[in-house]
Amino acid sequence: MRALKLLITATLLSGWTALAQAQHALTLYDEPPKYAADFQHFDYVNPDAPKGGTLRLAGLNGFDSFNPFIPKGNAADYINLLYDSLTFHSDDEPFTEYGLLAERIEKTADNSYVRFFLRPEARFHDGVAVSADDVAYTFELLTTEGHPLYRHYYADVEQVVVESERSVRFDFKHSNNRELPLIIGQIKVLPKHWWQERDFSKTTLEPPLGSGPYQIEKLSAGRSITYTRVADWWAKDLAVSKGMYNFDRIQLDYYLDMSVALEAFKAGQFDFNLEYSAKDWATGYNSPALRNGDIIQQEVKNHNPVGMQAYTFNLRRPMFQDVRVRQAISLLFDFEWTNRQIFYSAYQRTQSFFANSELAAQGLPSEAELAILEPLRGQIPEQVFTDEFKLPTTDGTGNIHNQRRQAWKLLQEAGYRIENDRMVNADGEPLAFEFLIAQTNLERVLLPFKRNLAELGIEMTIRRADVSQYINRLRSRDFDMTSSIWSQSNSPGNEQIDFWHSASFDNPGSRNFIGLQDPAIDLLVEGLINADSRQALINHARALDRVLLWGHYVIPNYYIDRWRIAYRTYLQRPDTAPLYDYGLMTWWLEPLDKQVD
Repeated sequence: MRALKLLITATLLSGWTALAQAQHALTLYDEPPKYAADFQHFDYVNPDAPKGGTLRLAGLNGFDSFNPFIPKGNAADYINLLYDSLTFHSDDEPFTEYGLLAERIEKTADNSYVRFFLRPEARFHDGVAVSADDVAYTFELLTTEGHPLYRHYYADVEQVVVESERSVRFDFKHSNNRELPLIIGQIKVLPKHWWQERDFSKTTLEPPLGSGPYQIEKLSAGRSITYTRVADWWAKDLAVSKGMYNFDRIQLDYYLDMSVALEAFKAGQFDFNLEYSAKDWATGYNSPALRNGDIIQQEVKNHNPVGMQAYTFNLRRPMFQDVRVRQAISLLFDFEWTNRQIFYSAYQRTQSFFANSELAAQGLPSEAELAILEPLRGQIPEQVFTDEFKLPTTDGTGNIHNQRRQAWKLLQEAGYRIENDRMVNADGEPLAFEFLIAQTNLERVLLPFKRNLAELGIEMTIRRADVSQYINRLRSRDFDMTSSIWSQSNSPGNEQIDFWHSASFDNPGSRNFIGLQDPAIDLLVEGLINADSRQALINHARALDRVLLWGHYVIPNYYIDRWRIAYRTYLQRPDTAPLYDYGLMTWWLEPLDKQVD
């Protein structure tokens, strides 16, 4: 009996020793973080950057809410600057979280729970200390009244335990979700004493209380908003904050159209522009300001996966449930002509849901991928095992005769025929659908696609909605086709449930725009989330990628592997840029006495 007691005691002490090793940072596979516990600042900041001045930016399509946590309204840009999270994400590591509100972090080796110890100096803007109770309250609020994404993200949390005023523990249902401790750390902590008196489920333009580096100074509903730097921000001297948030004010003026915003930028109405239009990047900046050297145009290498931008089929519509119909329609998008004639040959064709990364499927499946895919044979497209996925290419002249012939063959196999110059099914119903957009600049890209469809008797109507109507229609799945973007990180995980899993099918606000309800895809998503090494994550991502591609659920668009930025010359940047961002919050304004008119 005494030996048994000693064994139990030793086991408990051994477990406690493992748990008691507090960390300053979390990494996905417990590899050492880049920065040691005593680091002074990130390499990609200038710790001596001067504070001051106003950064003027442009927003698009207005805003009607300061609550970015719910599936309602159009939240103001940069609203997250009001909040601090438990941890801070490093922009020069794939996935490392350093303590922010959390001074120390304890995590079990098997990821069965994570404990955060809050900094005693952490304060909300009204001076009230940030407590473990605020953390638990925030989690409950987000998972019961917040965006459905949070319920998917945090579904594996069994319970949240407030252990003391500054200690909070998250217990997990399973111990194989390596990402969960890190994404728990990314929670923006909300003040319980402020939100208890308000309805969290509703949009609001009341400036909310936060604990972050900025707070709202003034606003004009839907038109402009000004954030002011919190001079006595509690975290301003932390290593994760040194050299950051250097502007005294950040002012956003909203425009209804990107072309109008560009003209305003050239006229000196704001200071920085992230350009999305290849045409505008090639020709739109030609102006006295550029020729005089007042504007800098620069391309910054983007080391992030770019994910998937695509025209999206809504499988909830009967016409799109046949893969042959989806593939036929996809064949009629002529990327090469579009890239040459509209985009100044600036783009590459997106060939993967994890494009621009090692996570993208290439060639035929490896042995490791086959081990994942073989149990699903018969449930997934057979081409996954036999063929490399390649999108059709054209010569760029606009002649797509071969693609049109292939599309016609697929449609015939699906039971369609031409009747009175219209493509109709066996019941005489025309193959006609609506393409929902919110931005006018997309229409010029869609019109050549529309013409190609029409030549085969397929009718596509382009329907432009205002932003609020567009958002509501997406959330209610009231669309046939639309343009979608699924952004990806270097370490994809729980968000894949929100993208592709059956659990997100009925959730308004999820990004399961396609309408996927496929047990095989569910298993692939769950396998990716539970991957126990970097290589296993890569193998699972590639396997998932193949199945999604061969399902022809989207028409892949195009991407560029760099950020196109333009800015006024008095904006200054650190000598070292972060690998995974252009780092605007590390920039600063040149002091007035050094600016040249």
